[in-house]
Amino acid sequence: MWSRPVGWFLDHFLYRTIVAGKSNVPAAGPVVFAANHISFLDGPVMFGASPRAMHILVKKEMFKGFLGSVLRGSGQIPVDRSGDRTALHLGKKLLDAGRCVGILPEGTRGSGSAENISNGVAWLALNSGATVIPVAILGTRQGDEHRDHIPKPRRKLHVSFGEPITVKRRKGEPGRVSMDRAAAEIREALAGHVQDAIRATGQDLPLEPAPGEPTPQHRHTAVAGTPADHH
Repeated sequence: MWSRPVGWFLDHFLYRTIVAGKSNVPAAGPVVFAANHISFLDGPVMFGASPRAMHILVKKEMFKGFLGSVLRGSGQIPVDRSGDRTALHLGKKLLDAGRCVGILPEGTRGSGSAENISNGVAWLALNSGATVIPVAILGTRQGDEHRDHIPKPRRKLHVSFGEPITVKRRKGEPGRVSMDRAAAEIREALAGHVQDAIRATGQDLPLEPAPGEPTPQHRHTAVAGTPADHH
């Protein structure tokens, strides 16, 4: 109950979040929200912008101290990225109960273009029959800001909920083939929606350094004599 107002406060008081596509979200029934991932703030911003409450899959390392208490209290789901599927099975139970689950299928913060996603989102959709809503999040990181950067208050953010899609197994199709095909369909829908949101808002994705290269901030830090922090 308390987490929804907190999400609204984050989106509309701490930041200026422009939300589009709320009408694309089904008013009832199970929904998987699949969003691109560029910043620490993506999950909370999506949570606050959504017309329906959701349980977001969050890496288990975040469930520590005060933040961990907040995440547990607001119903978020810890994910063990070593391959444990407990979080997915819990997500399926919630979807089977008609609730909503949010996932950032790129796995780690990056450019947010959704060029590659994990099959976890496809597993959830196929095994629950839930509607999938692609979500484009823009502005939580801009330009050459580092992946750990937290934007200053009152920055304009954009959250766009795309048109719903459904993925289903085909008769006689092996499970692995179904999973890979569903993941490809979701990836294509999410990547396309991100590009549509960029065109609609004028807000581009953040810049990403070439593999192995530090960001401009890290180059400055290294020159100053402090070792760069690689992610």
